[in-house]
Amino acid sequence: MIVRPARDEDVPGFLGLAARVEHWFGPLVADPGFRAAVDRHIRRSTALVAVGPGPDLLGGLLFSAKEDASYHLRWLVVAERARGTGVGRALVADARRRFVRGPGTLEVVTFGADHPGAVASGARAFYEALGFTPAEVTEPGPEGGSRQVFRRPVG
Repeated sequence: MIVRPARDEDVPGFLGLAARVEHWFGPLVADPGFRAAVDRHIRRSTALVAVGPGPDLLGGLLFSAKEDASYHLRWLVVAERARGTGVGRALVADARRRFVRGPGTLEVVTFGADHPGAVASGARAFYEALGFTPAEVTEPGPEGGSRQVFRRPVG
């Protein structure tokens, strides 16, 4: 597996990954805002992909940083066939290496504890294994499901 910055030709792969998780996140593929966010992150070189054997992406990540040293995993998805193989961990590690420039806080918004995807996707356990701790509850996702901020110090 290789983690690298996403390129324009990776957009169909990002949309393919998004299509597989729309039941948890609500419509993404047809959402012009999601497509614009992917394009914007690719232009800024803050989109990463995990590639391996075969034509499909193993995972993708969108990252952002703010001037107040807060860093944000904006979107992270791993193909179902690749979950539990280190793809997500590799994407987060590569993002930290590339984009974190000093002490601060890394945040991600993920499923609330009562969301059906919380256990099925393994997202909450994944972030906790990476040292994130649950923080405040935040706005529901576009599909109406609960969401919670997870946070960890970085430096």
